Amino acid sequence: YTSKLEDQRKFIVANQLLKSGTSIGANVKESQGAESKADFIHKLKVAAKEAEETEYWLMLCNHIENAPRTDDLLEKLKSIKNVISKIIISSRK
Repeated sequence: YTSKLEDQRKFIVANQLLKSGTSIGANVKESQGAESKADFIHKLKVAAKEAEETEYWLMLCNHIENAPRTDDLLEKLKSIKNVISKIIISSRK
């Protein structure tokens, strides 16, 4: 998707979306090597924040003239956000 934005010279949005979108997975992966339960939860919270930022950029794309629609990506992101949220909630118990 970001390459489509770059093709349309939407470099700033493409870059921000790429950064926040890939950061979600990076933080989830990093949480797997957490040193404590608190560290694990913290890293997942960072992933959740990155998901929120990614959602912002995807929603913004839907308002940029001639940008590809992001509805399917927003649906997938919603599922990812739900999984991260459930893991955080269950980890606090």
